[in-house]
Amino acid sequence: MSAIVANTQSAEYVDFWNEILVPKFIRFKHILVDGLTNHSAAIFPNLPVKEGDKVLDIGCGFGDTAVDLARRVGSKGTVVGLDCCNAFLEYGRADAAAKGLTNVAFVEGDALLERFDPTYDFVFSRFGTMFFSNPVAGLRNMRTALKPGGLTTHIVWRSPADNPWLSMAKDVVLAYLPAPGDDARTCGPGPFSMANEEMATGMMKSAGYEDVTFTRVDAPVLVGRTVQDAIDFQLALGPAGEVFREAGNEAEAKRGEIEAALAEAIEAQKQDADGIVMESSSWVITGRNPA
Repeated sequence: MSAIVANTQSAEYVDFWNEILVPKFIRFKHILVDGLTNHSAAIFPNLPVKEGDKVLDIGCGFGDTAVDLARRVGSKGTVVGLDCCNAFLEYGRADAAAKGLTNVAFVEGDALLERFDPTYDFVFSRFGTMFFSNPVAGLRNMRTALKPGGLTTHIVWRSPADNPWLSMAKDVVLAYLPAPGDDARTCGPGPFSMANEEMATGMMKSAGYEDVTFTRVDAPVLVGRTVQDAIDFQLALGPAGEVFREAGNEAEAKRGEIEAALAEAIEAQKQDADGIVMESSSWVITGRNPA
């Protein structure tokens, strides 16, 4: 019975991603991919990936991480990017083709439900595992894709307090709108579901990993090219976007005053040549499949 519930719940989340979130993610791709440039630059050089490796990228989204990994493993290695949203994967396919990469493939699928052969040297996920409806089952499924002794690295956001780029706007919006109810449609547990190191360690060990390590990474992220771009992003996606979406007509009736309050908060943030920049913090979690 529990497996059936998990599968049904996973399907509901996948439907929500494809029906509601995909168009918004595409609209704000410049933030969700380009905005993470500094964060990725602080992480990717240290990933335990070598030339010739076979790599699986879970929740690869627009495919930028899979493309980067394909460059790392070289012509003797291969990368498979998996995501539940084929609309995202089309961007990865186009990017790989434009760069002349033939060692990366993009596959539509649900990482919680796929059954993998243990053929990969390295399994990776950037900000994807936080949305597993059953985190332990999802992490265990990722481990089954590894060869004995292979490594999984996944990146998750730390606490709301460490990520004002996500939490600040929610606090502003909640001053005007009610919190989402228990029946709210969501994309999964949420961006902070693995923020607690002790809890996430327990998940990894329950999923069968050994030598679990956590590395903290702090880096600025772009949240909008302009103040209005940042406001639009916050009201479309993330914790503030969920509050705004679930409030429906009440949110639209109060849009003017909410946007004014967000503008005041965002204008106080740092700005550089690219736009509005705020601080972010993540965990880079790595575990080994037993030999």
